[in-house]
Amino acid sequence: MTYFRKYALINIMECRVCKKECEEKFEGLILGKYKVKYYFCPNCEHLQTEKPFWLEEAYKDAIAPEDTGILQRNLNNRVAAASVLSCFYDIDKKFLDYAGGYGVFVRLMRDVGFDFVWADKFSQNLFARGFEYKQDDKIDLITAFEVLEHLENPVEELKKMFDISSDILFTQNILPLPVKRNWWYYAPSGGQHISFYTNKTLDFIADVFGKRHLSGGEYHLFTGKDIEQQAFEEVIKNSAHIYLQNAVEYQSRIASDMEYIINLKKS
Repeated sequence: MTYFRKYALINIMECRVCKKECEEKFEGLILGKYKVKYYFCPNCEHLQTEKPFWLEEAYKDAIAPEDTGILQRNLNNRVAAASVLSCFYDIDKKFLDYAGGYGVFVRLMRDVGFDFVWADKFSQNLFARGFEYKQDDKIDLITAFEVLEHLENPVEELKKMFDISSDILFTQNILPLPVKRNWWYYAPSGGQHISFYTNKTLDFIADVFGKRHLSGGEYHLFTGKDIEQQAFEEVIKNSAHIYLQNAVEYQSRIASDMEYIINLKKS
C-alpha cells in the first residue's frame, strides 16, 4: 500500500490556478515531437499541459510562424480597446500593453491618440521603440491580448499585472466543454499555448484578486470598477460603430512621438 500511495502521488497533477487535483484528459504532440499530457481541473475548469519543458524551444521565435492573423488581430484589438477606454475610462491616462510582442498594438493605439506603453520579456520592441513601460509609470489599465494561454503560472503572472494596474482588458478563447482533444486553439505545433480557461476559471481568478470578470465574446475585463456586464457586452458588440463615432475626437501622437524620439536621440 505504501508503494501504491507513492506511485499514485507521483502521477497527481495540481491545478496551476486553484491548486486542486486535476484529471488527465488526453495526450497531444507538441512541436511535432513531444508527447504531452493535458490535465483538466474539475474544480475551476482550467485545462493545462504537464509541466512545459519545451518552452525555450517554442520561444525561439517570439511570434510563432503559424500566427498569420497577427496584424488583423491587432487592428481588431485597437477598435475594441479604444471603444472600451472611451466608454469606461479616462482616455487621457496612461495604459500598458503587457506582453506586447513587436509593439504593433502600442503603435496603433498611439497613432489614434492613446498614451500606450509597451512591455514584453520575450520579444523585441520593433514598432514602439522609445515607449517602453517604466516602473514609475502610473497605469490606468493593462491590455493583455493573446497572453493568458501562454502562462505557466497564471495567478502568479496576473498578480504582477495587478501590482501595476487594477484593471486588465484581455482576449481569451473560452475552452469548450466537454474537453476534446482536437480543439484548434491548443495550437500544438507552436508549443506556446499551455493554459486554457472557461468562464468559470476566469471567475475564479477574478475572485482571487477581488475583481469582477466581465465577458463579451473573446474580450474579457478584470475590473474593480462598477461596470455592468451588459454594458461591457454592448460596447464590445458595437465597438466598430463606437470607434468610428469617437475617431474625430482622438488626437494622433504620430508627429509628437517622432519629435520625442528625435529629442531622445539628441540627449
